[in-house]
Amino acid sequence: MTGTGRIQHAGMAAKVMSADAAVEHIRHGDTVGMSGFTGAGYPKVVPQALAREITAAHEAGDPFRVSVWTGASTAPELDGALAAADGIELRLPYQSDPVSRQKINDGLMEYIDVHLSHVAQLAWEGFLGPLDVAVVEVSGITSEGFLVPSSSIGNNKTWLDRADRVVLEVNSWQSADLDGMHDVYYGTALPPDRRPIQLVHPGDRIGEPYLRVDPAKVVAVVETDSPDRNTAFAAPDDTARRIAGHLIEFLDHEVSVGRVPPQLLPLQSGVGNVANAVLAGLQDSRYEQLTAYTEVIQDGMLDLLRSGKLALASATAFSLSPTAVEDFNANAREFRDRILLRPQEISNHPEVIRRLGVLAMNGMIEADLYGNVNSTHLMGSRIQNGIGGSGDFARNAFISFFVTPSTAKGGAISSIVPMVSHVDHTEHDVHVIVTEHGLADLRGLAPRRRAQVVIDHCAAPEYRPMLADYVERAQSGAYGRHTPHLLAEALGWHTRYLETGSMLPS
Repeated sequence: MTGTGRIQHAGMAAKVMSADAAVEHIRHGDTVGMSGFTGAGYPKVVPQALAREITAAHEAGDPFRVSVWTGASTAPELDGALAAADGIELRLPYQSDPVSRQKINDGLMEYIDVHLSHVAQLAWEGFLGPLDVAVVEVSGITSEGFLVPSSSIGNNKTWLDRADRVVLEVNSWQSADLDGMHDVYYGTALPPDRRPIQLVHPGDRIGEPYLRVDPAKVVAVVETDSPDRNTAFAAPDDTARRIAGHLIEFLDHEVSVGRVPPQLLPLQSGVGNVANAVLAGLQDSRYEQLTAYTEVIQDGMLDLLRSGKLALASATAFSLSPTAVEDFNANAREFRDRILLRPQEISNHPEVIRRLGVLAMNGMIEADLYGNVNSTHLMGSRIQNGIGGSGDFARNAFISFFVTPSTAKGGAISSIVPMVSHVDHTEHDVHVIVTEHGLADLRGLAPRRRAQVVIDHCAAPEYRPMLADYVERAQSGAYGRHTPHLLAEALGWHTRYLETGSMLPS
């Protein structure tokens, strides 16, 4: 980009207005596609202005609610503000806001939990209905009218293509050196016109550095200078370090027997403190010239890029702590040739993940004796956040890892249970389970053998006798012996927790 301003297209510049004026283009009943992915690149002021408009309408006795689609989770200025105003009728595909979560679990907001790779194609197929408005943050507009994406891409390409009306937030807080860091692919199509995606290495560029938009659809441009709001990561504790140690020791073994190359395979890491601990562990490992093909770039991945351990990273968004994002904005130019941000239908594309042979590391709430994993629901019915991209990566990864501390709530909840209370990832997609106590490699094991490995290596010591007793009785009393369960008590641990506050017998 040339010149000094962030808006260099004359037609777009003529549409600059306040956020309060911009929200007049959003009406009751609209479906609104908003940018944002893990607290990065979301619109900062238009959602808050919309929340004020909704509150005023409700006080006047008028209905005003909208459906909100995003890339993934956003931040309090978007999800929190609109949920607090009781302004969201339907939300998809992923959220992590406490106000939204409470509304969903109270039955006051509808929520569709969707694989992140599926959202764009569902929108194009029309199964989700029409998209009325797109509200998208960008870091600049070129003189030709192209949009410089900001710190996430997510589903922005699809929102801009599909929406009838477009509102742009141009955020000058975002580093100008993001220009050139994006790779927006415009080759997707619906069956029967799909073609292979020509991406064979995490660093391949297959698209364009900018987003396109029809200027005639842009009804408002709002200027902002507001930071992304991300949560700081806790320093890795002993539990997280032990999990990381088990996982890296396993990778060492896979390299030694020739199943994984010396520079490993492309890494994918879910968001969270344990994932960051694994990345920190790789910093001190013997591995060099690593690559990442993932959804988000976290603090640990940025550290690996700076040290040179990580040669390049492909993602759809950043998910950085306040300290790390300040550092990144000040030094974005040094990362520009080693980071690619893509639309999430590419960053999470099953075909590409399988072709590259990604090593996928994701968190979970609980796993059962046979390797089924619940990553979304507490006690079977209370949504926490959503499946996100973990399903995209788990089913298609070269090795699919799920990691968690072995207990929660001070030991009152075991993360290893007889039967999970909700299934997001079946035993067929789960290769390795890791807790602070050890690692269970489930590949090539029949269900009953899996159960023994999970108990011996992953369960907390205080729960192992209970699990072993359950397995022994199930093997003699179950309806079938392939995957033995006692249906009358398979979820008894969850029931006991709800009734007494602990899965342990009193």
